[in-house]
Amino acid sequence: MVGTFHRGPGPDAPPFVEVGALVEPGQVLCIIESMKMMNEIPAEVRGLVRRILAQDGAAVEYGAPLLALEQC
Repeated sequence: MVGTFHRGPGPDAPPFVEVGALVEPGQVLCIIESMKMMNEIPAEVRGLVRRILAQDGAAVEYGAPLLALEQC
């Protein structure tokens, strides 16, 4: 296990992105919590969020797909 997937910045905060959202490079998509450190995961390309593949609060590993983006 690498860390825990979080869709938003806190338990009561809204998610960073939803399905259908247009994201820009550098925009935060989610957070991976590892060893009490919160690591923001930014978009690498401009695109539409088509699917969110990981469950909020789920353990994720290296290389695990988190979101599906359609590049625009």
